[in-house]
Amino acid sequence: MTNKTLTVLGAGSWGTALSLVLADNGHDVRLWSYHKEQAEKINQTKMNENYLPDILLPETIIAYHDLEEAIKNCEIIIVAVPTKAVREVMKKLLNYIKNPVTIVHVCKGIEPGSLKRVSEIIKEEVPEYLLKDIVVLSGPSHAEEVSLRHPTTVAVASENLAAAEMVQELFMNTNFRVYTNPDVIGVEIGGALKNIIALAAGISDGLGYGDNAKAALMTRGLAEIARLGTKMGANPLTFSGLTGIGDLIVTCTSVHSRNWRAGNALGKGESLQEILHNMGQTVEGVRTTKAAYQLAEKYQVNMPISIILYKVLFENLNPKAAVDELMTRKKTHEMEDLVNILQNE
Repeated sequence: MTNKTLTVLGAGSWGTALSLVLADNGHDVRLWSYHKEQAEKINQTKMNENYLPDILLPETIIAYHDLEEAIKNCEIIIVAVPTKAVREVMKKLLNYIKNPVTIVHVCKGIEPGSLKRVSEIIKEEVPEYLLKDIVVLSGPSHAEEVSLRHPTTVAVASENLAAAEMVQELFMNTNFRVYTNPDVIGVEIGGALKNIIALAAGISDGLGYGDNAKAALMTRGLAEIARLGTKMGANPLTFSGLTGIGDLIVTCTSVHSRNWRAGNALGKGESLQEILHNMGQTVEGVRTTKAAYQLAEKYQVNMPISIILYKVLFENLNPKAAVDELMTRKKTHEMEDLVNILQNE
């Protein structure tokens, strides 16, 4: 692929790490930051110290605060902002987009209230005549490891296979392998809901419950994700792939995971408010738990882990009592889940 000028919206850890992948592939990258001081400091030091300390950025990554300048003449825009900011950023984009663009989003969340996936939010905010395609990039990928060029594998999904393959070629290199997947719903649901299970896994670890409990949470959590996803129209096989079980494993087991760290602190007795304040970064699973609670009700899907976590986060249920409540649920048969998921396909 020939050299392109690409815009990455969001100068957090993930946006910066993906900018490095694109720069490694010979592209010129405009990295947009909401904060003027951050953009200036990145350009002065060639480092993003608040998010990826000690990682030197190449000269082909230039930070911007002026959104109009950041997207000028760019045909491909990568959206790497927190899910709660997607609508606001899309509204701002409309002031400056002159020609149709392909939007690649790497966000992992669902909007409470509207219950929209990120691709649906983008479609709502960007008129069809300004939107070529929407592509989702997701999978088991910590920004810290990507920035160190550690082997990483993700998937890209779009309703247009050609668009997915174009984005696959943009990002793929010897350190960053990219698969295509036509299941946009499944990829987005898997990427969003695994954060809920990671919060629960962190709580379990914070309580000192060990590997047995975490393995059970991850396994039963995947069943919840698949139950809801298939009800919403996803392919159940997607949840056995990179954006399902792959992302679930990496997010539930790593200290790099903000959601695991937040859950771990909850399990150790810290309040949600002080955890979020101390972390200083978005913990997507908190907001997504609220959306999952609403989705479970809307689609009449059994999601006991998500519902219990909702009570911990928003109704002050004690984490230890939450685990006890999960363990004393009525008896059921494990294979019922598989049958129900396949019937819903």
